[in-house]
Amino acid sequence: MSGSKNILRDKSYQFALQIVQLSRKLDEQRDYVLSKQILRSGTAIGALVRESEYAQSKADFAHKLSIALKEANETEYWLQLLFDSQLIDQSVFNELRALCIEIIKIATASIKTAKGIK
Repeated sequence: MSGSKNILRDKSYQFALQIVQLSRKLDEQRDYVLSKQILRSGTAIGALVRESEYAQSKADFAHKLSIALKEANETEYWLQLLFDSQLIDQSVFNELRALCIEIIKIATASIKTAKGIK
């Protein structure tokens, strides 16, 4: 299921790197609970995308990406909460949320393709 250029793989990995940096900043502010929540969900996306590359079937591929999609949706929630709680600024929120939404769109399209849905 993997190709030579996997946009979802690349974007989810870059997103994970940015989430790690955000988590470190939150730890510095002693916001440990929110830091761990967003670190877990934000890095799980890329791990699940990687796992999907070696899926045993199209159904398995779609299932793994569906879980990644859920993690992305949860991460978007944490980003919104961090912003609304004034723990991250507008520019950080906008950048991370835009990338998260892009990942959601790509994952959704990949799932539909795997399931034969147009």
